[in-house]
Amino acid sequence: MRILHTADWHFGRQLEGRDRRIEQAAFVDELCQIADDKSVDLVLIAGDVYDSVNPPAWAEELFYEALERLSAEGTRGVVVIAGNHDQPERVRAAAPLATKHGIVLLGLPKESPLTPEETVEGRVRIVDGGPSWLELAVPGCEHHAVVLALPYPSESRLKELLSESFSQEQMQLAFSERIGQLLTELSRHFRDDTVNLVTSHLFVMGGLETDSERPIQIGGAMTVSPMAFPEKADYVALGHLHRLQKLREKPLVRYSGSPLSYSFSEAGQSKAVVLVEVVPGSEVQEEIIYLTSGRPLARWKATEGISQVEQWLAEGRDAGAWIDLELHVSDVIDPAEFQRLRKLSDDFLKIQRVVVREDRQDEETERVELAELTPEQLFRRFYERKRGAQPDERLVAMFERLLAETGGEEEAQ
Repeated sequence: MRILHTADWHFGRQLEGRDRRIEQAAFVDELCQIADDKSVDLVLIAGDVYDSVNPPAWAEELFYEALERLSAEGTRGVVVIAGNHDQPERVRAAAPLATKHGIVLLGLPKESPLTPEETVEGRVRIVDGGPSWLELAVPGCEHHAVVLALPYPSESRLKELLSESFSQEQMQLAFSERIGQLLTELSRHFRDDTVNLVTSHLFVMGGLETDSERPIQIGGAMTVSPMAFPEKADYVALGHLHRLQKLREKPLVRYSGSPLSYSFSEAGQSKAVVLVEVVPGSEVQEEIIYLTSGRPLARWKATEGISQVEQWLAEGRDAGAWIDLELHVSDVIDPAEFQRLRKLSDDFLKIQRVVVREDRQDEETERVELAELTPEQLFRRFYERKRGAQPDERLVAMFERLLAETGGEEEAQ
């Protein structure tokens, strides 16, 4: 059986105010093509389908389009679980319809998959199932798949108080032990003649984070030990961390990572999906398939000013990437020049100006000058350096009123 693992789509998410729907739609195209080209039997989507509990309508449309295409008219299995970004009821809302096409949608831990009253020859069939597990028969596959599916298992979603202690260490231990216990109990459904899989949305100890993940833990209170996963599992497909990474060899425990880079902390990372081939009793065969649909992220540090930026653009540096620009200047940039810089490329998502003082004697002179300025002059100077333009007179008047209300000029100085 060939299983394709993906997670953390975050449909609806923006980057510095820029819409990513074109890239996200291109990812769906690429993912469906991979599923067809690699003759995938089962797709596991390990949570965070959406970026928020109330995604835009187009994000929901794109998700349902992806499910329809991936299911290949009910001949390929698809299992989706909710992540910490997802609203569980929204993820599972279409379950009555989806189940008829071999698509399993689970929103809460301990939730049971729906089973259709009638089965259709040549389509994916849910053979059995219960809270947090299911057995799938896929057309053309000799072996069934048993999937332990655990959507994001917070205390509130589990409806359990896992620890009465407020100690971070004790809370973390209690959470990890409970998840391990739950998976161990569920693993009794594993058999020697089935493909045994686990999928969940968790933070596993040892995993490497980026800035784009919304924390699902207080300190380390909601982390799980890599040893919590049952030995009988052939593959563990995880969601939450956006970096592709392996946490354990046997069983094979992996994060597929997100399909797109969602913060500049992920600049330079390659995005991928994971394909595994499993035959009961044999070694798991793994293939990392790198994606090309998302635009890369790049960080530029122009220490030589705008002329250096112009040179890099002329050379075609990081063509097609979203760019976070750090521009080093010796003084305030003229507003017109700054606007010209913005118009040089639509790929600049952030432009941060860093004023660099090379002459320490000039710094000392400036300190003396600053000491002689009035609060209003200091405000004007500060605003100009931060924004590259003079403040509006109404803003200056507001500053003066606030200054008067807080004790006057001497206190402000």
